[in-house]
Parts: sequence; C-alpha cells; structure tokens
Amino acid sequence: MKNWNEITHYFGFDWAKDHHQVVIVDRQARVVAEFEFEHSMEGWNKWREQIRDYPALAVAVETNQGAAVEQLLQSGVTVYPVNPRCAKAYRQRKIATSNKTDRLDAWCLAEALRVDGHAWRALQPLDSIIQELRLLCRDELRLIAQRTVLINQLQQALTEYYPAALEAFDDWTVPATWKFLERFPTPGALASAGPKKWQAFLHCHKLYRAHTQERRLEAFGKAGQWGSSPAVENAKSLLVLSLVKLLVTLEKQLQEYRKMIEKLFASHPDHDLFGSLPGAGPKLAPRLLSELGDDRALFPDADTLRCYAGTAPVSYQSGQVHKVYLRRQCNKHLRNAIHLWADLSRRWCQWAQVYYKQMRQRHKSHAEALRCLGHRWLKIIWKMWQTRTPYDAEFHMRNQLQHGSWVFQMMTHKTGE
Repeated sequence: MKNWNEITHYFGFDWAKDHHQVVIVDRQARVVAEFEFEHSMEGWNKWREQIRDYPALAVAVETNQGAAVEQLLQSGVTVYPVNPRCAKAYRQRKIATSNKTDRLDAWCLAEALRVDGHAWRALQPLDSIIQELRLLCRDELRLIAQRTVLINQLQQALTEYYPAALEAFDDWTVPATWKFLERFPTPGALASAGPKKWQAFLHCHKLYRAHTQERRLEAFGKAGQWGSSPAVENAKSLLVLSLVKLLVTLEKQLQEYRKMIEKLFASHPDHDLFGSLPGAGPKLAPRLLSELGDDRALFPDADTLRCYAGTAPVSYQSGQVHKVYLRRQCNKHLRNAIHLWADLSRRWCQWAQVYYKQMRQRHKSHAEALRCLGHRWLKIIWKMWQTRTPYDAEFHMRNQLQHGSWVFQMMTHKTGE
C-alpha cells in the first residue's frame, strides 16, 4: 500500500455486473488514459496489464465489497471506497447538468480521489477468518429468510384445506411439525389414524406438552369436519408435501452452516470476548464478531462504531429548525444483530431491563427503546473490543456506580426498597 504522498495517478473505477469503466487522471487533473474491460478472467488480466504503467496509483470505487473489490485488492492497488451518496454529490459538483454515464462517473471518482483522497481511509483486506465468517453469517440469514417464505406458503396452503393442523401447532419452524404433515398429509388421514396414533406421534417427536395436549387432540378430532372438496385437498396436499421436502432439505443446509460458523468462531482470537456478551449466545455472537471485524483502527472511538451500526441518529439543523432522523446509511447487518441482541440482553442483565423500561416510560416504541439500549451497549462493546477484555458484569456495575450512572442508581434504589 502506497503512502498518499507517493501517489501520482488516480483511478476512477465505475463497476457493473458485466463490465467496468476506468478513467485515470494525474496530479494536474489531466485525463491520461481511459478504458473499459469485461468482468471476466480475460478482462481482469487486461486490468493488470494496464496498471503496470502506473506503479504509484490509487483507485476510488463506489462500494467496499463484492467481486470487483476483491479483484482490485488482489491486484495490489490501494482502494478507497466511496459512499454512493457522496459519489452522487461529487458528480453534481463536477457536472452541472443531469448527464450520467459510466465514463463521467469514473472521471468524477478519479477527481474526487485526487482532490479529497488525502483525508480518506484506504480499504484494508479482511482477515480470512472474519471474511469467511461474515459471508457465512450473511448467507445463513438469507437461507433463514427463504425458510420463512416457504413456511408462509405452507401455512397459506393449510388454511385452504387443513385448518386443524394450524390450530394444533403454532411454531412451524420446528421440523417435527413437518413430520406431522408427512405422516398425516390430509384431514382424512388424520381422522382415520385415531387418538392412539395421535398421542404416539406427539410423544415420539417430543411434541407432548401438558398445557397444549388437550387443545391439540381437540383440534385433531375436528379435522374431518372441514368440508373441502377432493380437488382442493388433492392439489394442496401435494403442494404441502412438496414444501415440506424443501424445508427438510433447507434445514439440513442450515445445520451445515451452523457447524461451520461455530467452528470458525471458536478459532478466532476474539471468541471469548464476544462469547462473554450476555444473551448473545452461539448465533448472535459470531454475527457481531463478523460484522465488527478485528481492525481496531477502523473505529477510533465509540461514536464512530455507533454511526457504523446505525444506532446514532442523524441530526438536521438549519436556523431554528432542528430535526433528528433514524440513520439509514449504516451496516444494516450489524444494526439487525445489535437489535436482536439488545432484546435478548434484557433477560440476562438487570440494568438492561431497567434501562429498556425507562425508555418505554418516556413513550419510546419497542424498537426505539431497543435502539437506545443497543446504543448504550455499543460503548461497552467498543471498550471491550479495544482492550480485548471479556465482559465482566461485576466490574461494569462497580464502574457505573463510581461514575454515578442513573440506571444503576435506580437499580440500587429498587433493591433497597
């Protein structure tokens, strides 16, 4: 990676799915070259041949991830990612009209890098474990979203011919409920099986619950009363069985993802640090680690991390007008993980529950209260992360009492009562 003072040429890189446009300017703002190449092995070989004539170069690109960025980093160039909104503002600064082409976008990025790039931070390659863990966690979430889609389709099909199954079971993410549909795919098959086989199935698949047993058996008993036509029952039962097969296959793949994620998470040096977070557990702790990474210089203070995670609001002030908005430009994967974990932390930390209740009493919604709680947690995480120290509840309590935290004062007041 070149020192900024050594840079002699500035590359604007406008990327696309199948091709990329490049414009090169020198220190005097002269366009010295421009070319386009395909996103293929031959195209990237052409890229490497072109950059040989510019040993001291830097590249500005309108993203910080993806296949194009990976190829840029592997080619050994210094990469400066640009926020899309900033890239649009740079284009409007250079082009007064509404013209927009790949060539203009690349030129504007090159000019922005030449003028303002000295204050930008170059993109650092991710640690291999962090990179793989991040991709696995994000892909796992996409597969979970696919499972949700399939379950919604399954429930919709059941409403049309098999409402007894919906009445008997609430959680359709449990594989045992899919087994139920395989064993009793229609109301007629369930009715003909009889109570003994119903109870045997519930016990065999560990679905027996004292508080739900009576309701389920009653729903099973009414299954044959639903008067759907044979055509609807035959068609929809086939759809249900098809969806069940897809769900079973998808669940096996999710288990494979879970094994790989847990293995990678255990191999990372920060495993104990994120594993100590109360309520994070084996699912959220790897997500938090993968999105935060291990580059401590990336977040010099807690506020930077809070902006990155989306818990810090965006302020607008002009004259006597002052507004506060939810931050949209952030790492949404990290924001979602913080939201889920903040909610779970209330079960493990008394101070988190007290803080959440206080936010609700201030007329904040559930989501707003969790965002405020996550905002407070991120300051703790940042300190733990920088000092490489696992979370210690007793140490945190002593520290907060020493600094006069109102949350802990409320806790001690309630305890005294």
